[in-house]
Amino acid sequence: MAQRVSLASMNLAQPDVLSSMSIAKIEVLNKIATSGLVAVIRAENPDQATRIAEACAQGGVAALEITFTVPGASGVIEHLAKNSSHRILLGAGTVLDPETACIAILAGAQFVVSPALNPETARLCNRYQVPYMPGAGTIREVIEAMECGADIVKVFPGEILGPAFVKAVKGPLPQAQLMPTGGVNLENVADWIKAGSFAVGVGGNLTAGAGNGDFASITQLAKQFVDRIKQARGQ
Repeated sequence: MAQRVSLASMNLAQPDVLSSMSIAKIEVLNKIATSGLVAVIRAENPDQATRIAEACAQGGVAALEITFTVPGASGVIEHLAKNSSHRILLGAGTVLDPETACIAILAGAQFVVSPALNPETARLCNRYQVPYMPGAGTIREVIEAMECGADIVKVFPGEILGPAFVKAVKGPLPQAQLMPTGGVNLENVADWIKAGSFAVGVGGNLTAGAGNGDFASITQLAKQFVDRIKQARGQ
């Protein structure tokens, strides 16, 4: 039987936990904003996830989202936080509740991403000043996420909503920081950026090569994504 985990048993205020949060919240957000790219990592096992992460980092990706669909996701985050030779942001994805968020933060996650808003998760992340990025698919959901203190709102699923959704939301809500995830590829990443996206989350369209062991292709694709985002921004 799986062991139940309660927030009461987790103390994020321990000195060793606080000292591991070496990058302030504003620095995390600034680094994501500067890069414009978050690599979303789903994998069959921890080793594959780690190899994808390293390939992305070598390609210039500044932020990694290790999803909790990866077996042993918290262990992957902890391993990368302690051993990666790259200065890269580590985030946790597919976080559905505050218990999982707490586990991720204790492992070293510097930001938390959810497919939909969970107010209790938002509250926990805000308490410890860890950026929270919940998913939203309507303008009402975007507003509700912002009211709960979301730093970035994940536009999801991006393949259904499209860049026009971002442009439409930015009309009445120019202050909304939006990050589409799902359906972002090399052909349309510029459209997403020009529509007003704060950053983009890219998963399978970046990491598919891992399925047949071609991690070099991930590094090359990462470089192309970074370059196209810069071009779309006129940099």
